[in-house]
Amino acid sequence: MAWVYLTIAGLLEIVWAIGLKYTEGFTRLGPTAITVAAMVASVVLLGIALRDLPVGTGYAIWTGIGTIGTAVLGIMLFHEPATALRLASIGLIVAGIVGLKLVS
Repeated sequence: MAWVYLTIAGLLEIVWAIGLKYTEGFTRLGPTAITVAAMVASVVLLGIALRDLPVGTGYAIWTGIGTIGTAVLGIMLFHEPATALRLASIGLIVAGIVGLKLVS
């Protein structure tokens, strides 16, 4: 169950990271409320997951999911560059997450 909590926490990290863009510096109430709620829920679920997972593994995977999702959505939603080096770097993060999962 810890892996489920960790995965949901990582997905919520993507929500709040992307949400930051839509808050326009925390001046828009709706996006700000969603972003803050996602932040809190993400950290709470991470904390629950870390009851059963090593902290280094859990934190690295949580940030990795957030990083990958935010980078991909940045490309899709905000037309950020999708260079070969950027995509290869995302692939390395995926490989790291898979590696950490396999040894935990």
